[in-house]
Amino acid sequence: MKRIVLVFGLIAGGIMSLMMAVTIPFIDRIGVHSEVLGYTTMVLAFLLVFFGIRSYRDNTTGGLLPFSKGFGVGILIVLVASLCYVATWEVLYYGFFPNFAENYAAHAIEAARASGATAAQIAEKTREMEQFRQMYKNPLVNIAFTFIEVFPVGLVMTIVSAGILSRRRTTGQPLQSATPAGVR
Repeated sequence: MKRIVLVFGLIAGGIMSLMMAVTIPFIDRIGVHSEVLGYTTMVLAFLLVFFGIRSYRDNTTGGLLPFSKGFGVGILIVLVASLCYVATWEVLYYGFFPNFAENYAAHAIEAARASGATAAQIAEKTREMEQFRQMYKNPLVNIAFTFIEVFPVGLVMTIVSAGILSRRRTTGQPLQSATPAGVR
């Protein structure tokens, strides 16, 4: 199981990390579509959870897999991938984009102005963004925000994949052999 979790988790994490590293420098040009692109990449990368659970079911358990075991394998894959994503962001943030929080705050305030917000609403948004900037300076908060960004997507993919791939032996049905038919 460890090998399956590491292989599929590292591949999923690598896909998300690579996409993040490639798109972050162009986030101003991509604009609002960057979130769509980011979450689409996450969903596609987390398809590997499905294939990881399926690989575990087919190669380790002889075709039978209770939901709980499939969920366990899937959530471990998600944790590995999420940790890769977080580690990549921390390197990018502290090494290359240390002013990200300031730029994000400025963009959010400008978006509020452009949407026709009142002076009171802009003042509230400015206060909110200043609070965000201060919180984001704390590495633990930074890590938590980044983890919370990616983990729920993987959790949903894990639940769906474990549900689709779970198989239980019914009473009176013989246990399936892990060897192909006709090979003894």
